[in-house]
Amino acid sequence: MNYETVIGLEVHAQLKTQSKIFCGCSTRFGAEPNANTCPVCLGLPGVLPVLNRRVVEFAIRLGLAVGSRIAARSIFARKNYFYPDLPKGYQISQYETPICVGGAVPLVLEGASRPIALVRIHMEEDAGKNIHDEAIAGTGSLVDLNRAGVPLIEIVSEPDMRNPEEAGEYLRSLRAILMYLDVCDGNMEEGSLRCDANVSVRPMGDNVLGTKVEIKNLNSFRHVERAIAYERERQIEALGRKEKIMQETRLYDASRNVTESMRGKEEAHDYRYFPEPDLLPIRIDPGWVEEIRATLPELPRARMERFEREYGIPRYDAKVLTTNRTLADYFESVVRLGVPSKSASNWIKDELLALHKDDIALCPVTPERLAELIRLIERETISGKIAKRVLSEMVATGRKAAEIVQAQGLVQVSDESALAAAVDEVLAAYPDELRRYREGKTKLFGFFVGEMMKRTKGKANPTLVNKLLKERL
Repeated sequence: MNYETVIGLEVHAQLKTQSKIFCGCSTRFGAEPNANTCPVCLGLPGVLPVLNRRVVEFAIRLGLAVGSRIAARSIFARKNYFYPDLPKGYQISQYETPICVGGAVPLVLEGASRPIALVRIHMEEDAGKNIHDEAIAGTGSLVDLNRAGVPLIEIVSEPDMRNPEEAGEYLRSLRAILMYLDVCDGNMEEGSLRCDANVSVRPMGDNVLGTKVEIKNLNSFRHVERAIAYERERQIEALGRKEKIMQETRLYDASRNVTESMRGKEEAHDYRYFPEPDLLPIRIDPGWVEEIRATLPELPRARMERFEREYGIPRYDAKVLTTNRTLADYFESVVRLGVPSKSASNWIKDELLALHKDDIALCPVTPERLAELIRLIERETISGKIAKRVLSEMVATGRKAAEIVQAQGLVQVSDESALAAAVDEVLAAYPDELRRYREGKTKLFGFFVGEMMKRTKGKANPTLVNKLLKERL
């Protein structure tokens, strides 16, 4: 039987606020364990939460960016469950009346695009972190509560995705939006962005959803795609054996590429949601919403389409260059310096990003310096091959292209008489290859070009070398 996979994602994004959602403790990552805590986030008796206005602003900002309806009135709820890293024994979240309802995240995959619908976006506090590392905790476990109370927004999608690739691309698209809005740093390694995947399968053409299984705490695009792919096959094989799929929560073991049962999946009633008595309902002033709307930047999808239209570059290039706002700004800065857009795109996405994998804002090769390098190629001062070597040196040392070219004697040789003599020397050195070329083995032309570049240490003008070789041959 052919099966269809049905996927929905619940994404938790940690907000870039200076303080926690209900207290003044710092949200700084990497502090000493339990340093960023106070009676409120430790859940001590007698304390009261105070809502961080910035958290509400960031939630509205995302809601507007994805076309959600911003609720004029929303409330917080208590979600009751006990974990060692949740000091109060309950989490303050939102349930029936979230801050944002509906909306969609654009999905662009293999040239086609479609929206992935959202159920809601809601605010909540994060839990702490359990530490089971034997080197730190020995045979027991420890808990670090620095993360307890850090503000989150949870973005819940409809079950609109049908394969692991769509799920991965949805997550990339959502991450880009969050980073463009500057509400989340998108750092999945540090846990700033985490994903739970709900996966089920059903016979192709069937409209009834299968039993869903939740895969918890996926923290990379690759893990999301691989975990869903494994879980899809596990469920299909189980159904083939006439087994019943159990609704449960599973964890993904990346080292073995398997999902394993963690616990039975709770239903909403298991959490005993009820309105949070210590927080008033949130009432949103429509004027404030419009003020926030006016500050929204050009978003990734719109910027990608503008890059295609305005700069005439392929969609793939535009998609890569708009992955994050800083990179897109960098590209436009290079083009504004008079560099052809396709040349700028190629040198950034194919060469510079391969050498500098960190934030492009920290790269020593500024837009002005990359533009200078590309102009050296256009003026035929250096070849494209030499330019790659120069760029590598620029990234490593922070020096300008012209300085490196001058210091290392890398100026391209374009003296026709000197190159003609070198061509004659190469052909004389390989009489057998010359004979075979003239007998029809024309692929040997590349061999002669390679020998010319070796002889000139890569400094020969490639266009002139090709011209002279063709004349001689």
